[in-house]
Amino acid sequence: MRFAAPAAALSLCLAMTASISLAGSETGPDPRAEALIAQGQALLAAGEAQAATDAFEAALAVDPGYTPIFINLADAARQQGLQGKAIKYYREALERDPGNFAAISGEGAALAEKGALEKAKRNLAKLQSLCGDDCPETVALQSTIARGAPARLAVESKGDGAASN
Repeated sequence: MRFAAPAAALSLCLAMTASISLAGSETGPDPRAEALIAQGQALLAAGEAQAATDAFEAALAVDPGYTPIFINLADAARQQGLQGKAIKYYREALERDPGNFAAISGEGAALAEKGALEKAKRNLAKLQSLCGDDCPETVALQSTIARGAPARLAVESKGDGAASN
């Protein structure tokens, strides 16, 4: 009986801590990071992928807990032709948020662009099961897979006699 009051106080403290940490993760990014993300997206849309990457990395330094920054970094890496780096960023986003449709689709597209069509099709199947055939992310990944591996990869794999995954 004498431990009931301290146990209740401890459980109340733990419940408050858990609710505060959950509330913090659902709010948006730090306003400074949000401005850097917007700047990076504008630069990426203008075709300035390296400058966009710099802005996204600055946003990540300001708010390392905001998962969508990793998707932006991955998109910038894909635009630069760095599919391996993009896959790394998409996977980081998926570790933090396993159901993120943009990360699943982006990783699948990067895999397809790298020539790993079977792995990309696995991502497509996962997307179709999670959000359906009409989901924008599913449609985007389907069209990337339909285009197939870039011509330079198809030529390399024919010349080597091996498929590149």
